[in-house]
Amino acid sequence: MMIPENALNAEDVRGMMLDRMEKHLSLKTEGYRSTTNETFNLLLKAVGEGSSLEAVCADSWGVVDSNTLREQVNTALPVTALREQEAEMNAALQAAIPAGMPRGGLEVAIDTHDEPFYGKTAALRAYTCKTRAKAGTRRFFRIASAYVIWREVRLTLALTYVLPEDTLPEVAERLLLRLKQVGLHATVLYLDKGFCCGEIIGYLQRTQQAAVLACPIRGKQGGIRALCQGRGSLTTDYTFTDGTHARLALVDTRVPVPKTKRKQRKWLAFVLVNLDWTPQQVYRKYRRRFGIEASYRLLRQVKVLTNSRNPALRFFFLGLGLLMQNVWVLARWLFTRRPGKGRHKLIPSLLRFDRFRKLLVRAVERFYPPPLAVAVFVSPESVIHWILVITPNREGRAGSQCRRRLLRFNRLPTPRAEHTPCRQSADLDTRELRIFRPKVAKDQTQGLTTDILRAASRCLSLDDLDTGLAAARYLKG
Repeated sequence: MMIPENALNAEDVRGMMLDRMEKHLSLKTEGYRSTTNETFNLLLKAVGEGSSLEAVCADSWGVVDSNTLREQVNTALPVTALREQEAEMNAALQAAIPAGMPRGGLEVAIDTHDEPFYGKTAALRAYTCKTRAKAGTRRFFRIASAYVIWREVRLTLALTYVLPEDTLPEVAERLLLRLKQVGLHATVLYLDKGFCCGEIIGYLQRTQQAAVLACPIRGKQGGIRALCQGRGSLTTDYTFTDGTHARLALVDTRVPVPKTKRKQRKWLAFVLVNLDWTPQQVYRKYRRRFGIEASYRLLRQVKVLTNSRNPALRFFFLGLGLLMQNVWVLARWLFTRRPGKGRHKLIPSLLRFDRFRKLLVRAVERFYPPPLAVAVFVSPESVIHWILVITPNREGRAGSQCRRRLLRFNRLPTPRAEHTPCRQSADLDTRELRIFRPKVAKDQTQGLTTDILRAASRCLSLDDLDTGLAAARYLKG
């Protein structure tokens, strides 16, 4: 493996994110104590850590109060300008397109992502979509995204906020329009089972858009399940109950059973629109659609936690998480390509998503460092610490016949648990096991952890019962 000669600094990562946010987002929070640059940096730290604005402000020295920051961000993101904010976020997402990516011949996956909502406010529920119960609720803030698949690049280049009055054809139309505005053309669309309905199939047939839709197999005997017979995969024409005519590809697969370790037969159904693929081609190509699910899993890692009553802020945080993924993908494409002739080959281990997040957080902490101390009521020097001294028996081992004593110290010499070797003295051989954490290190010869807890609980070699019980509670954690 070739050794990289250059370095990507944390400040370079922060600069890439700030450049796209400042150019395409109209978020302004200029005040007598805060600036837009400070707000962007705090937002980047919140996204990188997957925490809240409250936690970020408390963990950054010299920044505005969290209440002030939330008030200014809520003012800058009015819910009346939700579609304008959506357009700005799409422009920021599309700013991460690599220069060498073609504008045509692309495979695009479309899917929705639901963020659970547990509130009862009527104003907020008006912006949530109602669906089947999951995660303890039936109300969700929903977004839909178009995911472009090209070589080793996976980018979310179109985003739309889904409201309760939006229909699935309208959502798909808005996403395709966003792609068309930047000159991108989808050769094939991949959609999951949630989009398999007569309205979507009819819309794709009218617009002559080639697509593959996963189709649910319902019922026990009739319908599509009645076609799942025979020894192999097949394609056939089918008419749905609403009168929609479509071409079906039925794929015969074998899936392992976790309990028996054997494989059983499972049929998969796909709707083909303006395509003449074999079932094997459909099965092989549709697997690429699952990359969009990976983008949503990464979104959960960088989701800013909030209970804000501003729907625009909730949608903004979801879009900001997708923007961070796009910048990470662009950075990998630009800086981790293996030099040489031929097709570009990336080395993903050089810049994992977790490392990208940590670089971003460290760059922000250079300007707004975290506090190294917190205010407390009790002085650390006044806290009494206990050290259990074990005297080995005649054989020199720390067994059950050892003598145990609890000694009191006002200060711990080191902040970790350590086992010091035997000390040779003229009067007494002792073995000290210093305990600074609930999880105690285990000796190589005997299980000292059990002996220590038993000695402390029985108050061996202690005159004061209350002191022994306090030591036992400390040792047990």
